[in-house]
Amino acid sequence: MMRLLSSLLAGLVFGLGLVISGMINPAKVQNFLDVAGAFDPSLALVMGAALIVTAIGYRLVLRLPHPLFEMKFQIPALTRIDAKLLGGAAVFGAGWGLAGFCPGPAITAAALGRGEVFIFLAAMVAGIAGWRWLRR
Repeated sequence: MMRLLSSLLAGLVFGLGLVISGMINPAKVQNFLDVAGAFDPSLALVMGAALIVTAIGYRLVLRLPHPLFEMKFQIPALTRIDAKLLGGAAVFGAGWGLAGFCPGPAITAAALGRGEVFIFLAAMVAGIAGWRWLRR
């Protein structure tokens, strides 16, 4: 039960941070990428702050023998940069730039009930399902 509540709290804090920073507004992301037009550098500040908080958090948390509600840390074993990683990053980046959403902000923005968010989420789920189907 505590694991579920801590996950819910973390999701709420993350979603609140997305709302406060304006990252649920796709125009914010698209303006960040529009360096020759209506450039908005605020996304870089949000990402920089997130990197600082994450770096500090990892240094503190990984000193513990195990997570609070798990028996061991779930740290990826693969560190190699390969074609699948680069291809996935390229597809993710293209979708992010075109739509102005990535999964977290899109799920948060769904609370607004705007149609384009649900179109994005449907396309995202279709892409995930299509990739799983192709992998078989």
